[in-house]
Amino acid sequence: MTRPADVSDTTWDTDVLGAEKPVLVDFWAPWCGPCRMVAPIVDELAEEYAEKMEFRKLNTDDNPRVAAKYGIRSIPTLLVFKDGQPVGQIIGFQPKGQLKKKLDDVLA
Repeated sequence: MTRPADVSDTTWDTDVLGAEKPVLVDFWAPWCGPCRMVAPIVDELAEEYAEKMEFRKLNTDDNPRVAAKYGIRSIPTLLVFKDGQPVGQIIGFQPKGQLKKKLDDVLA
């Protein structure tokens, strides 16, 4: 199964901003209940969209620089990057159908 790889403050520029495909980044923390609810959905989407985009997870407790740079104030926040720029944002828990619609819009 394809799972989102971890990304950090130090690997951000290479893994996200320099990626050839669009990248969905799941900003999360271990203590966050809604983050644990959205994680299996993100895992499923990573599997379904593996050919079209990449998926990463960023622990906001361990990597405050990137979270601050993009103004992440509540988690989970999912940001979609395309050509190094944020092009989509989803804050809080959303059902899988909503997430798929957002991804399809970005990929269209």
